[in-house]
Amino acid sequence: MGASWSSSNTNRRRNQNHPPSLLLSSSSSSAPSYSYPPAPYAPPPPPPPPYHPHPPPPPIYSPYYYSGGPNYQYPQMGRSDFAHPNQGWVGIRPVAPPHQPAAFVEEQQAKKVRNDVNVHKDSVKVEVDENNPDHHLVSFVFDALFDGSITIFYFAKEEPNCKVVPVFPESYKPVKVPFQKGAGQKFRQPSGTGIDLGFFELDDLSKSSAGDVFPLVISAETCSPLDENSADHPPNSSPHRQITQAVLEKKDTDPFRVKVMKQILWIDEVRYELREIYGIGNSGEAISDNDSGKECVICMTEPKDTAVLPCRHMCLCSECAKALRIQSNNCPICRQPIEELMEIKINSTGL
Repeated sequence: MGASWSSSNTNRRRNQNHPPSLLLSSSSSSAPSYSYPPAPYAPPPPPPPPYHPHPPPPPIYSPYYYSGGPNYQYPQMGRSDFAHPNQGWVGIRPVAPPHQPAAFVEEQQAKKVRNDVNVHKDSVKVEVDENNPDHHLVSFVFDALFDGSITIFYFAKEEPNCKVVPVFPESYKPVKVPFQKGAGQKFRQPSGTGIDLGFFELDDLSKSSAGDVFPLVISAETCSPLDENSADHPPNSSPHRQITQAVLEKKDTDPFRVKVMKQILWIDEVRYELREIYGIGNSGEAISDNDSGKECVICMTEPKDTAVLPCRHMCLCSECAKALRIQSNNCPICRQPIEELMEIKINSTGL
């Protein structure tokens, strides 16, 4: 006869800290067996972290190198590796960017042209008219190979074919004065043909306005006579013209000062813009033949005959200029980027 022992009241009185009750059962044909009640439900353990077959990407390139300690690109046996604090990557010094090749520089040769009339831009000024103290007259020094004329414009602009057109022709009529050929001539605008500068704002006089309208424009032109033409200079159908565009500046009680902004040549129906070349042998900065300043600044042996544009420093010989095109793109004088190289051949008598 089998017997079983159990109590339901015991389960109700059981505290959660006590282990579960033991159940004893037996039968007439077998030995007693023991069993436990089912344990309370327990959540399954968290899954293992995902496996990454590849390491995380390297840190973003930065021009600043940072490392938490010494690291070794090729670790050896028995040596500890110190990792980069950023994502566990070993700190590696970033590779410098590759050297940029010098930009292509265009090389040109200067062309010789004959200018029949030239206004010395440093001599241009305005003077008070003695007969009309409120008005100013234009004066300057000029050279001319042939007879011609000079026209003074106020508030004028350049039109196609280098023609000068006044913006206010009714108020400021152009003043045209003839001249004869000669060097170092002094020009002065006739009295009574000047302009009252006090009528204008200083800002309007000190800069060009929209459309390149300049407060002061000087147009000097010549026509070579037929009997004075040679085989080298055939008769020209259009006059040779030089245009000088300027502004007027004034500070406090000082007199007006003329500042030439641009000079333009019109020769054989071709427009040229005059630019100064710094260091050219026959310029105002010319030096004696014994001075080493005539030599190339790179090789220091050959005479300089090549100018750098746009800075206009004439400081190289032709051979060094060719090498400079490959190795660098900066002027050796001012370090400004080079856009063009202009070769200028100079002899003892000039260009």
